[in-house]
Amino acid sequence: MAVLNVHERTLPAPPETVGALIDSLGGEDDRLWPPDWPPMRLERPLSVGVPGGHGPVRYVVSHYVPGRWVRFRFTGPRGFEGFHEFSVEGLDERGTVLRNTLVVRPRGVRWLAWALIVRPLHDAAFRHSLDCAERALTGRVASPAGCGWYVRLLRTATGLLAV
Repeated sequence: MAVLNVHERTLPAPPETVGALIDSLGGEDDRLWPPDWPPMRLERPLSVGVPGGHGPVRYVVSHYVPGRWVRFRFTGPRGFEGFHEFSVEGLDERGTVLRNTLVVRPRGVRWLAWALIVRPLHDAAFRHSLDCAERALTGRVASPAGCGWYVRLLRTATGLLAV
């Protein structure tokens, strides 16, 4: 069975401006990845075929449309098949939706790891990523994402603190 996990935020900016945040991923001026989480590192500038990862998660850029969409296909850890992606969707006068979508098929005991460890950490990290986007575009975050006690415990226990 596959997992579909989506986080999104409507931002008061045109799609090109929001898309520039996607284009900054993994670079020196990354304005989308949350700084208080293990950094996203790419071996080369963002483009199709570039390997990278964050914390214990490994992936390769499988699709990239500059300013619009990037998809990362998981290559590790073993037992997690799927991808996560960032995309922008222009709205009319309301702005642009920035969306992170994760589709993963945990195999075997990885289902338990997904439910107890990976999902809470993923959810917290990507809520913080959307905070970064809002702050980059507006200078502030109206309702900042927090980390509950369980996520703080997981981050301490797994060593997934910023390095």
